[in-house]
Amino acid sequence: MHIAFDINETLLDTAALNPLFEGMFGTSQMRQVWFLTLQEHWMTATLTDQFLPFGELATAALRQVAQQQGQSVSEAQQQALVEGLQTLPAHPDTLPALEWLSRQGHTLTALTNGSLTALQKQLQHAGLTGLFDAELSVEQVQRYKPAPQAYRLVMDHWGIDPGEMTMVAAHSWDVIGASHAGCLTGFIARPGKALDPEGFRPTWQDTDLESLTRQIVAATPEDR
Repeated sequence: MHIAFDINETLLDTAALNPLFEGMFGTSQMRQVWFLTLQEHWMTATLTDQFLPFGELATAALRQVAQQQGQSVSEAQQQALVEGLQTLPAHPDTLPALEWLSRQGHTLTALTNGSLTALQKQLQHAGLTGLFDAELSVEQVQRYKPAPQAYRLVMDHWGIDPGEMTMVAAHSWDVIGASHAGCLTGFIARPGKALDPEGFRPTWQDTDLESLTRQIVAATPEDR
């Protein structure tokens, strides 16, 4: 079975950035504002065919949020954000879920909107190195998720059809994009993440990654 995982928020806990945002803006709630602004930046870059590195978009979003608040951010603060993104801890259920899937012999792919270099640093810091059979970045296709080219990157890497791939993510736009590309989908409802109850329905969903992955394995034919 081929299962691809989003990284930030899905496997790694971005709440670890809260002290950084508290120090800059006086409240950790600005982290969510920053992340939504970052999403706007990468989706705009994809729609306008102007791919820019994730790190540049992350710091640009930080500067934009600061401007909205009538503040400014220093180069040191921007660098602290980049370094913070590369040293996020894994959610408590991440390692057990990945180790179980690996022991079962399933093919696991890390698919990130970040750079490949940053991904490798993230996995090493979070203790997840060696658990993935492939580590892929959208920089290889110059299109951010949820563009279909990002998901096809995984399919092309393994030589599989869309229906043979399951995309696991904590973002509605990610699972919707993967579904549009023909993939099966698993939504993990991390804190603050939810789907429209009257909208898109993923193939599977849960609040715990171990439970979600067991659902996927139990329901998916063994030859996938």
